[in-house]
Amino acid sequence: MSIVRSRKSTPIVASVFKGNFPPQNRKCVFRFLLFGLIFASSITAVRHNDVIKSYDFSTQSSQDELAKCYEQKQYKNGLKFAKQILTNPKFSDHGETLAMKGLTLNCLGKKDDAYEYVRKGLRNDLKSWHVYGLLQRSDKKYDEAIKCYRNALKWDKDNIQILRDLSLLQIQMRDLEGYRDTRYQLFMLRPTQRASWIGYAMAYHLLKDYDTALKILEEFRKTQQVKTNYDYEHSELLMYQNMVLRESGQLIEALNHLNKYDEQICDKLAVLETRAELMLQLGRLQTAEEVYRKLLNSNPENWAYYSGLEKSFNPISSEKKLEIFLELKKKFSRAQAPRRLPLNFTSGDSFRMLVDEYLRFALHKGVPPLFVDLRSLYKDEEKVKIIEDLTLQYVKNLTTKQSFVDDANNEAAKEPATVLLWTYYYLAQHYDHLGNHVKALEFINMAIDHTPTLIELFVSKARIYKHSGDSFEAVKYLDEAQALDTADRYINSKCAKYMLRANMVKEAEEMCSKFTREGVSAMENLNEMQCMWFQTECALGFQRSEKFGEGLKKCHEIDRHFTEIIEDQFDFHTYCMRKMTLRAYVGLLRLEDVLRSHPFYFKAARCAIEIYLRLHDKPLKNDEASEEINTENLDPGELKKLRNKLRKAKIKAEQEKEKANAAAEKREQHNKARQQQDGEADGPKEEELVPDKLARVEDPLEQAIKFLKPLQLLSANKIETHLLAFEIYYRKGKLLLMLQSVKRAFEIDANNPELHVCLIKFFQAVYLARSSCHDSIASVLEQVMLKIYGDFDAHKMNELFLQKFSDFLPHRLQGARMLYYLDSSKQDEAIQIVTNLDSRLKGRNLQNCINVLNALKSGDFGSCEASTKDYKQRCSEVFPLAMAFSSSLQTQCTLMSTSNHLDNEDKEELS
Repeated sequence: MSIVRSRKSTPIVASVFKGNFPPQNRKCVFRFLLFGLIFASSITAVRHNDVIKSYDFSTQSSQDELAKCYEQKQYKNGLKFAKQILTNPKFSDHGETLAMKGLTLNCLGKKDDAYEYVRKGLRNDLKSWHVYGLLQRSDKKYDEAIKCYRNALKWDKDNIQILRDLSLLQIQMRDLEGYRDTRYQLFMLRPTQRASWIGYAMAYHLLKDYDTALKILEEFRKTQQVKTNYDYEHSELLMYQNMVLRESGQLIEALNHLNKYDEQICDKLAVLETRAELMLQLGRLQTAEEVYRKLLNSNPENWAYYSGLEKSFNPISSEKKLEIFLELKKKFSRAQAPRRLPLNFTSGDSFRMLVDEYLRFALHKGVPPLFVDLRSLYKDEEKVKIIEDLTLQYVKNLTTKQSFVDDANNEAAKEPATVLLWTYYYLAQHYDHLGNHVKALEFINMAIDHTPTLIELFVSKARIYKHSGDSFEAVKYLDEAQALDTADRYINSKCAKYMLRANMVKEAEEMCSKFTREGVSAMENLNEMQCMWFQTECALGFQRSEKFGEGLKKCHEIDRHFTEIIEDQFDFHTYCMRKMTLRAYVGLLRLEDVLRSHPFYFKAARCAIEIYLRLHDKPLKNDEASEEINTENLDPGELKKLRNKLRKAKIKAEQEKEKANAAAEKREQHNKARQQQDGEADGPKEEELVPDKLARVEDPLEQAIKFLKPLQLLSANKIETHLLAFEIYYRKGKLLLMLQSVKRAFEIDANNPELHVCLIKFFQAVYLARSSCHDSIASVLEQVMLKIYGDFDAHKMNELFLQKFSDFLPHRLQGARMLYYLDSSKQDEAIQIVTNLDSRLKGRNLQNCINVLNALKSGDFGSCEASTKDYKQRCSEVFPLAMAFSSSLQTQCTLMSTSNHLDNEDKEELS
């Protein structure tokens, strides 16, 4: 076209058409023009294709830049490139670009827009399933994301990135068979990559197909070139291979493998420990002894090495064992373990000699945790008597002779004054553990008079008051200990815990605020730090104070912590493969599988279930209605006081609400700033936990089951799990589930007193429902109940239970409760059984007596005010320091919760 329209060609064309050229030349001219037209048209077509190609190249470039911006977390720039593509009419519905724009918007926190764009992109391009899966994964919807990835593989079955993302989700969800298949595809596509071999082998290992896993690992090991210097990654591969051999039961092969590649393994300590265990399992005791002696040379304080050394002499007498430890004590003169461990198996004069030496050494050096070290010996009454006699003799001799022994010639070495102090301290803990709190207070007061600035003494005094039942005095002395060293975080936490035991939640929060981040409330900061001991104690304190909404909030927060920990493992699936920390990775996976069996979760779940059961039995009333009822019959003066009180409470609530809103706003600003800095949005926002909403839930039993299911799965060995399950299903009227619960509990501990209550209730429930039961259900119930109950009915079974456990206070309590439950006319007999405080009764401790008092007060024996008052009076004589039995007990005073809520330390010291 440009050639035809040129200035030079115009006169020629015009002259031709005007007939100015001679006829003999016209043919040549027309040939010239025809050639020119053909050439011009071809040039035009080429340039037109160049324009199209140029535009396609620009579009492809923008798409590449968009993907690059997403990978580099430059989301705003990515949106610009997406807009550049989508503004062109020809590419306004480009599916891949729409999906990528949605994924970018998701990272900026715009969830709704993100889903809209990704779904629109998916409608226009079915190959965008991968992007939709990434969006689902960001919202923790792993099952949906797996479906999306599988759909994406239908369109691109060999896409490496999709397969990798799918494998991560499969191992996260423990879809091991699917993980194995995906790793096989990756292995076939990338056979030269190390991660392909390791991931494929680990899939078979987790499926317990050890032979296949070992074959893959061995083939991969043959392809590796061993470096001459320190090769940690190859060392970890060898140790992982040995781990698979041991788990498969091939002990001889594992030992040979360890010997063969000893020089290539960098973790020499792990090699020795593994070799020692293998020698024991294979029965090569002499070699095992040699290896354990090598291990003791490197660490003479490791108790596991001493245990392995003992097993290498199997069978071994106590005399031979003592001889070995005396030899080791001479060899490791500065080590504590060879002096402490013989105390576990010796007795009589041998024990007296050894414990005398051990106590003198520790008291001379001033070892504060000496009692904690020896507390495990207190299960043996003979050893307790020997320790008590020795320590009392020390006090007598140190007071008169300043020495451990009564030497008439005064030739014994004089001990420093601090030895008497630590002896007082030990005896205070000793008598506290034995339940003689009055005598424990005498010794701790003597210690404080001796040295009034030692923090441990006030901590011990607080513990004594806690065990004696006076939680407020315990807080007082622990607060005094905290005041002596305000920079000690342990004492600060201990003081906060004691405050929570006394239901002083606000004071505990203020105490913890000394070590939390400024500008954020202590409660919120402790929640961010996942400080679960604090939240657990808060939940129990709120439960005792009947602030059920607040207690449930803490329980749900703890549940969210465990969910977050499980989700945090996602990043380790690729990291551990890359860094070859294979043994630690397998340990992590196995830990995460049983994470909710942790005591923190068990406590929180049990607390939540008990609160939901209480809310089901007695739902909360409307506050406004109750206020109207309360104000109907009040005097004008009392009404004015009540209104002032309500007005102040309203003002205080508004102030707290304003503080909470300000904190939430500040937290939101902090999150936005962090998001701008990191260029990435947080995960899906969780629903806010509102205490009042939690306490007024419509289906408390269904909410309780949500907490129960992890316990049934991971804590099935605890009888409390099945007792809680029975209480839920008893209220739901599910006979077969009730039967399942009592059957499992019966297999764990048939003599448990709480189980006896469940058995009686279940018997009565079956008796009442016998006419409406289906024949198949009735048959199952009859078969199982025959094994548990025999030929006895509920009355006879309860009578036999009371006869069998007549010397046990917890069993007497539950038996008496069921006696009144089955026949209310036997109230006097039931109360007589439960209020008996004979000193010969087993389990007559403070906690069990409080449980009896709570049962009397709660109406388990009907109306019995006179008996309750008399029982409190008699208990106050047995437990003079306990606030629960004090006649001047204020309504704000707290009672200790049930023994299930005590920590391990309390259980040991109250046993």
